[in-house]
Amino acid sequence: MISTNDFRKGTKIEFKGEPYEVIDFQHVKMGRGGAFIRTKMKGLRTGKVIEETFTAGDKLPKAPLEEKEMQYLYNQDKLYYFMDTGTFEQIPLNEEQLSDAIKLLKENMKVNILYYKNEPMSIELPTFVELQVTETEPGFKGDTASGGSKPAKVETGAVVKVPFHINEDDIIKIDTRTVEYIERVKQ
Repeated sequence: MISTNDFRKGTKIEFKGEPYEVIDFQHVKMGRGGAFIRTKMKGLRTGKVIEETFTAGDKLPKAPLEEKEMQYLYNQDKLYYFMDTGTFEQIPLNEEQLSDAIKLLKENMKVNILYYKNEPMSIELPTFVELQVTETEPGFKGDTASGGSKPAKVETGAVVKVPFHINEDDIIKIDTRTVEYIERVKQ
């Protein structure tokens, strides 16, 4: 059981018989009466976001999720295929199950697939990924002193804000939780 006081972004709970992930929460204390927790939760099965309010200290069951490391192979007809590297079993997941992870998913990448009651629900990307910049405006001499940023398109199609000194064909490290530039990778 997980107390609502222990909610954090990414906490996975079972609510009304379905697995949910807490994507945002706010602890609210009124002048009188008890505190309560406002949450935004994403259904792992449906991808639907709901808002729910709990009394502080309520206990909810932890979602019985199982993780399996798998390798992303390819996509075809809006299905994305993953392979268990131990058994070579392949499973397809649809776009709704992958949600925002599609933007940073690269072929042959190892990911964790979350299973709920032996049914694949969603994926968890590694915390950091290294991707090649395919499109960006060139930096000009003197731009680097201002500390600004510019948009850059990476090989998976995602657009990330990068510093001015990043050029096409550079490989950059991206935080998958926030989809933000971390650093340029030495080549």
